[in-house]
Amino acid sequence: MEANTSLQQQLLEAGVHFGHLKKKWNPKMLPYIFAEKKGIHIIDLNKTVDHLQETAAALKQIAKSGKKIMFVATKKQAKEIVTECAQRVNMPYATERWLGGMLTNFNTVRKSVKKMQSIDKMLNDGSAESLTKKERLTLSRDKDKMEKVLGGIAQLGRLPAALFLVDISVEHIALAEAKRLGITTFGMVDTNSDPNKVDFAIPANDDATKSIAIITNYITAAIAEGLAERQANKDEDDSVDDGNSENEAKASRLEKEAQAEGGRGRRGAGRGTDAPAAGGPGGAPKRRVPANNNRRPAGGGAR
Repeated sequence: MEANTSLQQQLLEAGVHFGHLKKKWNPKMLPYIFAEKKGIHIIDLNKTVDHLQETAAALKQIAKSGKKIMFVATKKQAKEIVTECAQRVNMPYATERWLGGMLTNFNTVRKSVKKMQSIDKMLNDGSAESLTKKERLTLSRDKDKMEKVLGGIAQLGRLPAALFLVDISVEHIALAEAKRLGITTFGMVDTNSDPNKVDFAIPANDDATKSIAIITNYITAAIAEGLAERQANKDEDDSVDDGNSENEAKASRLEKEAQAEGGRGRRGAGRGTDAPAAGGPGGAPKRRVPANNNRRPAGGGAR
């Protein structure tokens, strides 16, 4: 309870409870609104804490299972915060611009990523030295342009398991693509948005930098915990496998030694037999009877 109170106090100080003007509200956010003050809706921080902890637990399990979580935030006040948090846990992110079809047309996007990587390799390994200065400059500009948009998903080999969105109204295209593909969605939802559009909604102020920072950092810490637990389990399994491998190697070695001992015993028994082979050295020689087809029958005389 004290931890919840502390978290609630931090959210209060960060201004997470400030919503939009009453005239801009979405009626579906009514369960999460505590009151109205000077024409501005106030978000119920008790609901925010509950949903934030539920979201963090779900994301922790996804990270623990080894799946990828993509961060999406193209708002100016959220770009740097989300980029830093995503890089901290080595997760993909899109903070400059959401390319239409980034998820639904993922194979084509991967081709663009490979093209960007090949250009980068050309510029770094010196193979572009044979090109003219203008061609090298054009390649460099193309790479920078693609890096700006696709740099966050360069290491994403397959579709992510979940999307974390800072403002679901601004990122409606990303949300629609995720829904179409059945990807689990998590998002910060302000009083002007529909919380039913995402699987896990966090009622919070999605415009203030401090509010975005505290929510995103909390989520990132949960993901980092899941990754740490996954690594710990992996190390434990590896140590068990190493122990089993040593035991198996020892058993195999003992089995080979036993087989070798048995083989030597059989060879010794064979050498101890004194009876010579029939017809061999030391035995009675076989008498050969030459074949004579012209032998005359016994008792026969001249005819």
